[in-house]
Parts: sequence; C-alpha cells; structure tokens
Amino acid sequence: MHCALHCKFLGPHAGVLYGKIEHLERLTAYKVRPALDNPPDKWMTGTQNHEGIAGALGALEYLEWVGETFGGDYIEKYCDQFSGRGLRLKQAMSAIRSYEFKLSRALLDILEETPGVTVYGITDTRRLEERVPTVSFTLKGWHPRQVAEALDKAGIYVWDGNYYALAVTERLGVEESGGMVRVGPVHYNTVEEIHRFGEAEGRISAIIR
Repeated sequence: MHCALHCKFLGPHAGVLYGKIEHLERLTAYKVRPALDNPPDKWMTGTQNHEGIAGALGALEYLEWVGETFGGDYIEKYCDQFSGRGLRLKQAMSAIRSYEFKLSRALLDILEETPGVTVYGITDTRRLEERVPTVSFTLKGWHPRQVAEALDKAGIYVWDGNYYALAVTERLGVEESGGMVRVGPVHYNTVEEIHRFGEAEGRISAIIR
C-alpha cells in the first residue's frame, strides 16, 4: 500500500505563495540579490521548480479525471456553485471521501480484531467523518520497525517511527519504544488489499501468542 497524502494532494513537493499584491509589495523578502524588488520576482529565490510545477498540474488533471469518471453522483450537489475544473475537483474529492469511508471501516475493523494492537486516534466507525484512512498503531511485543519489516516481506508498505510528528509520539509515550506503525491506504487501494494487510498482520500477531 502507498500513502499518497503527503500532507498535500497527490502531487510533488511543491509550494505556492499566494497573497494580496499590496502585502507582497510591503513585506520584506529575503531574496537573492539579482532578483527584482517587485513581486512576483522578489519572492523567487532562483530558478523555479519547473518539474514540480508540471507535476502539480498533472495532479490536478488526474483529480479532474477522477471527478469526471467517478463523481457523477455529486454534480447536482455542486453545479449551482461551481463549473468547469472547480466542479470536477469537487466531484473528485467527494467521490474519494466517500470511497475512503469503506477503506477506513475495513482497516479499523481488522485492527480491532487483531490481538495486541493499540490504535491511536478515532476507532469508532460511526465517526468516520472525523478521520481519514491513515491509521497509526502499535503491536504488543513488537518494535514498530519489526512490524514494518515483516509487512514488507508480505508486500505491504507501511511507515514506522514518528513521521516527523515528534511532539505527538512523545506526548503519547511511544517515542522511546520506536514510535508507531502507520498504514495509509488511499482511493486507489482496494478493500481486498486491506484484507491482505489484515491477513499479514494476523500472522505477525500470532507469533507472540
């Protein structure tokens, strides 16, 4: 499985600065000397990230395709307020959100049934509106890195550690024991893959019983 959230939207690591022109003109920019003193040039620190810009466009075009292909049920909901690309993106995100409820429910059900698992975060499947399918957990008797390596051998890709959320793992009291395991299915994963993850997780859990 692959987590494509990246705190972004399925695109590359690219950032965008957007602001009112009067503020961009007034604020001091720590810029390279050859850059002009007026926006947008004063906010550019060198050669632009052309491949990132192209990748961001590709991500938007992909989401448009998702909206056109799978978001037909949401046209009436948004067509009075949006049109064109905006409407297709609304359709896409609604369709993705709806499908991810199924993934969240399947993943939480499997982890709940696995002996020794502690899930951090909302586990009540009646509250799926309040969470995404990304789930962090620990398995009693196993270091998170060991769980990740065992799942890797089964063809399941997960993360272990603190994922740069050091304050969170410290607050939860798991940092010194290796953090947590994080599994992050998204809309291109299937419920069947979730079940395959569950089977692999069950085999790992059975070792310490």
